[in-house]
Amino acid sequence: MRRLIVLALLAIAAAALWSRRTAPSRVRAALAPRPGETILEVGPGAGQHAVAVAGRLAPGGTLEVLDARREPLDRTLRRAAEHRVEGVVATQADAGAMPYADASIDGAYVVAEPADGAAALRELHRVVRPGGRVVVGRALRECAEAAGFRFEGRSGGPLGYVARLGRD
Repeated sequence: MRRLIVLALLAIAAAALWSRRTAPSRVRAALAPRPGETILEVGPGAGQHAVAVAGRLAPGGTLEVLDARREPLDRTLRRAAEHRVEGVVATQADAGAMPYADASIDGAYVVAEPADGAAALRELHRVVRPGGRVVVGRALRECAEAAGFRFEGRSGGPLGYVARLGRD
């Protein structure tokens, strides 16, 4: 019984650590969004990252949020409206077949791992412009490098971090 309690506490601590490592402020700092840019978020979840990033794109910028499910997109749009953040555009599509033109996105980020991370990162390599950047969680770094992105740095410790990668 004591072992189960210890394991449960370790799981809770690990979840809290991961949450801090991928906090919206950390993702936003690694991505460094600028006014007028077009940024893509794959898998917006509850929309907390979208609000943090979209606010930095004004005036004239757009945050594209992409998810295969409608519910996270609706949640993200509601959260943006509650925070009076404009320029958020929701698209329901599979991350492995993104409906964006080649080299049309300035930067992107993926916090939650998609079902097929390798396919999603290959698509991101296609849609992110040369000179653009991508921010991913630790679990996706290898997939991102295999897709052709160049590691530029990380924010966080060895157990949980976000990596910034560039596109040549």
